[in-house]
Amino acid sequence: MNPLLDFSGLPRFEAFKPEYVTPAVDELLAANRALIEQLAADGAPTWENFVAPLEDANEKLHRAWGQVGHLNAVMNSPELREAYNANLPKVTQYYTELGQHQGLFEKFKQLKTAPGFARLNRAQRAIIEHELRDFRLGGAELPADKKARFLAIREKLSALSSRFSDNLLDATNAFAHCVENETGLAGIPADVVQTAREAAQQDGKPGWKFTLHAPSYVPVMQYAGDRALRELMYRAYSTRAAEFDHPEWDNTQLITEIVALRRELAQLLGFANFAEYSLEPKMAKSPQQVLQFLNELAAKAKPCAERDLAELKAFAREQLKLADLEAWDIAYASEKLRIARYAFSEQEVKQYFPETSVLPGMFRLIETLYGLTIQPDNAPKWHPDVRFFSIFDPGNKIVGQFYLDPYARPSKRGGAWMDDAISRRRIANGIQTPVAYLNCNFAAPAGQVDGEKRPALFTHDEVITLFHEFGHGLHHLLTRIDELGVSGINGVEWDAVELPSQFMENFCWEWEVLEPMSLHAESGNRLPKALFDKMLAAKNFQSGMQTVRQLEFALFDMHLHYDFDVRSERSVLELLDDVRRQVAVIFPPAFSRFTHSFSHVFAGGYAAGYYSYKWAEVLSADVYSMFEERGVLDSANGGRFRDEILAVGGSRPALESFVAFRGREPKIDALLRHSGMSP
Repeated sequence: MNPLLDFSGLPRFEAFKPEYVTPAVDELLAANRALIEQLAADGAPTWENFVAPLEDANEKLHRAWGQVGHLNAVMNSPELREAYNANLPKVTQYYTELGQHQGLFEKFKQLKTAPGFARLNRAQRAIIEHELRDFRLGGAELPADKKARFLAIREKLSALSSRFSDNLLDATNAFAHCVENETGLAGIPADVVQTAREAAQQDGKPGWKFTLHAPSYVPVMQYAGDRALRELMYRAYSTRAAEFDHPEWDNTQLITEIVALRRELAQLLGFANFAEYSLEPKMAKSPQQVLQFLNELAAKAKPCAERDLAELKAFAREQLKLADLEAWDIAYASEKLRIARYAFSEQEVKQYFPETSVLPGMFRLIETLYGLTIQPDNAPKWHPDVRFFSIFDPGNKIVGQFYLDPYARPSKRGGAWMDDAISRRRIANGIQTPVAYLNCNFAAPAGQVDGEKRPALFTHDEVITLFHEFGHGLHHLLTRIDELGVSGINGVEWDAVELPSQFMENFCWEWEVLEPMSLHAESGNRLPKALFDKMLAAKNFQSGMQTVRQLEFALFDMHLHYDFDVRSERSVLELLDDVRRQVAVIFPPAFSRFTHSFSHVFAGGYAAGYYSYKWAEVLSADVYSMFEERGVLDSANGGRFRDEILAVGGSRPALESFVAFRGREPKIDALLRHSGMSP
C-alpha cells in the first residue's frame, strides 16, 4: 500500500518516497470529488449523512498532504521539492473548488435553517457557522467568471509562496564562510567553534565553517570579536533571496506579485483590500482597530526603545571604541553591555541548560499543571534526531502524541513551528488520538565528554522557544472537542492562536520552574539563585528595542495589505522605510532586504496577521497574571486554564474563552508590566 494512503495509525515515514506523492494525491482527489458530487445530489442533509462523510474524506487528504508538506519543510530534497510543487496546484485547486461548490454551500445553508440545527451540540453548530463564513470567503457567491479568476489567483498565490520559501532556503544554504586563522574566532563560544570545525571537516576543508543557519549565524553576530567577520555575515544574511546575487533566487518580483494578487482576490469578494478580507475570521474587527492598537503600543514603547539605544551607543563608544554603531555591531555590543551591567552572559547561562535536563523539566511542569504524564514512545521517524512522545492522563489513558525535531540542518527551513499531524475527533471505534509535529532549529550536540557525545546546550532564549512551540502543541493535543473542525487549534481565531504558546513562555522566568530543570554541563550544579536574579534583572534588557522591532514588522504587514498599492511608484522597501521612520530606532543599511526573507507574511499564514503576536501577548500576559496571583504551579488554576482555553478549541469565540477563564475582558496592563514599560 502507498504509505500516504494508510490512515490506520501514525504516518509511515520509514516507507515514504517522493514517487508516492502524485499517485496518492490523484487517488484522494478523485475519490473526494466523486463523494462531493454524490453528497450534493443527495436529499436533505444531516450531520450524519452529509457533514461526517465530507469531514472523513477531507481529513484523509489533509493528513496525506500534511505529511508531504511537513517533509518538504524538514527534509527538503530536489526530488521531494519537485513532487511537492507538482502537486501543490492540484491540491490548491481542489480546496478552492471546495470553497466555491454551490451544491455544498446550499447543503450547509439547509443545515443551518433546518429544525435539527438547534439540537446539534455547540461544536457542531460552530462548524456549520464557520463553513458558511468560509464559503463566502472562498468565493462561493461569486458569478462563474469571477469564480474562475478567484481559483486562478489562489493557485498562483500558492505557487508563489512555495517559490518564495524555496528561494530563501536555497539562498541560506548557498552561503558558507570558512575562517582559516584561529585568531578570527576570538569571542565565539567553544561549542559553536567545535561545530564549525566539524562542518569544515565534513566538507574536507581546513579551518572553521560558518553558515547563515541560526545556530551558526546568531553566535557569530553576538560574540565574534572580528568586526569584519560580523559585517560579512550580516551582509550575507540580510541580502538573502535578493537581487544582488543568484537572480534565480530573487524574491523581489514574487513579493510584488503576491501583494497584488492578494488585493485582487479580496476585491473580487467585495472587500476594499486584503487586510479586511484577512480579518474577517479573526478577533480584531478592522484594519483601523489593529493599527490603533499597534500605534498605541508604539507610543508607549518608543521612548523606552530610544533610551535603550542611547545607552547602547554610549557604551559602544566609551567601552568598545565603536564611534559608529553599525547594524552588525548591535547584537555584539548588546551582549557586552548585558555582561557589563548584569555581570553574566548568555553563554554562561547556556551551560546550565543541557537538553537532557530541559526537556524533563518542561515535562514536569506540564505534569504538575495538568495532572498528565509524558513518556518517550516509538514511531517511524523522518530523521535519526527526531524523538516521539506520548501523553497520558491520570488513568493512564493516552491523550496525545508528538514528534520533536529539535536541530537545524541544511534540508530544514529556518525558525520554529508546530504543525498538526492528526487531529482529535470521534471515529467509529472511539476517539482519534491527536498527534503534533514540534520543530526547532537548535544547534545539534557537538564534541564529546568522557567518550560520549555531549548533549545539546540551549540558550535561555532557546528554552523560551521550546516552551513556546510546546504551548502550541498542548493547544492541539489537550483538546476535549470531538468534532474535527473545531478540535484543538482548528477554528481558533488566528489572532488568538498564539495565546497558549506565549502563555508558556512566562514559566521560563520562574525560579521554581527553571532551577529544577537546570544542570551545569560540566559541574552538574543547579542554576545559582544569584545568577537567576541577574537574569531576572536583565529580563527587560532592551525590551523597548525588541518591542518596536516587532511593531515595525506588524505595521509594515498591515499597511502592505491595507493602504499600500504595489502599482504606485512607491516600492515595498519605501513602505518599510516609512514605517521605520514612524516607530523604529534602528535603521539598517540601504542594502538590507528584510522583506525578502519575511516568510511569515509571504510564505506563511500571517499576511495581514503578524499583529497577532502582540495581540495575543496581551491575552497571554493577562491570563498569566492570574497564575502570578494564585501560584505559578497551582494545579487548580492549571486545570481551569485547560478547561476554558486549551480544551475548548475553536468551539466558541476566543474572547468568550478568555472571559470564562479570567472573569473579565482583557487588559493591556499585565503586558506593559511584564515588559517593564508600565508608567
